[in-house]
Amino acid sequence: MARVTELLVNGSTRRIDADPDRTLLSVLRDDLDLTGTKFGCGEGQCAACTVLVDGVATRSCLTRVGTVAGKRITTIEGLAAAGALHPVQQAFLDHDAMQCGYCTPGMILGAVSLLGRNPNPSDAEIVSGMNGHICRCGTYPRVVAAIREAARKGGRA
Repeated sequence: MARVTELLVNGSTRRIDADPDRTLLSVLRDDLDLTGTKFGCGEGQCAACTVLVDGVATRSCLTRVGTVAGKRITTIEGLAAAGALHPVQQAFLDHDAMQCGYCTPGMILGAVSLLGRNPNPSDAEIVSGMNGHICRCGTYPRVVAAIREAARKGGRA
């Protein structure tokens, strides 16, 4: 079984020597030292591990690394560009849409994916689009406000 895989992560090609059945989450964290992607439930239910794969929110704890070779992977570390925060990141800061921050990277990437599909969502569409992102601190109203503001400022990927 082939073990060397090339991944396009945050705009850079990275070669890894990994079993293709390993999770993308474990490769990102353990092999590439991209620890912004969080392990939550390990079952794809909490969305703490969300990354973008070709612009689509993807649960990295369920994704086998062998299935994403050649695809564009974006983690929270790769979202900001040219020293400026992405509009969704800035909106989360401006609206205090985080408390402990554990779920925040996954929420931000989920919001970027949502805005890529629907650049002007209603509050109900934001809630529906973010369904499955679990925040134990309960910052949901501020998350909705942040996404609403990011939409106004063009917060797509």
